Amino acid sequence: MNRKVLITGMGAITPCGNNIADYWESLKNGKNGIGPITRFDASACSVRIAGEVKNFDPLDFIDKKVMRRMDRFTHFAVAATTMAIEDAGLDFNKLNCDRIGVIVGSGIGGIETHENQNALMLEKGPGRISPFYIIMMIADIAPGYISQIYGLKGPNYADHSAGRR
Repeated sequence: MNRKVLITGMGAITPCGNNIADYWESLKNGKNGIGPITRFDASACSVRIAGEVKNFDPLDFIDKKVMRRMDRFTHFAVAATTMAIEDAGLDFNKLNCDRIGVIVGSGIGGIETHENQNALMLEKGPGRISPFYIIMMIADIAPGYISQIYGLKGPNYADHSAGRR
């Protein structure tokens, strides 16, 4: 069966810009987005530079209550998707949402949540681990939230395998 995919809009949350216009300008001007690590104390690490997303506010895209139950990688996925939907001018009220799916590629998912919950367990014990820990960490949660936000009922999964070809 011959299936077709159509990319209708774009969104970006990157170390070089938090929207397509800023990202493109950075690329044209040779700005790489690499700098000192600021999200955690990297003094004990042999590498102290990274490509961190800066000046990103998830509240520009996500309700505060829902946002607190998401890892930062999900914030990025929802924000980039929102931009792509707006860029495409999609109106889901005029489309068959049963035939629209969400696929997100992520190397690991909510690693920040994993690190924070692991530290909390070591400091205060397993009883302090969030009941949302696994939900926030799994890579599949990003397309899950996106499909829930927009009412999309087609295929929904995260592609996060390594070395498959």
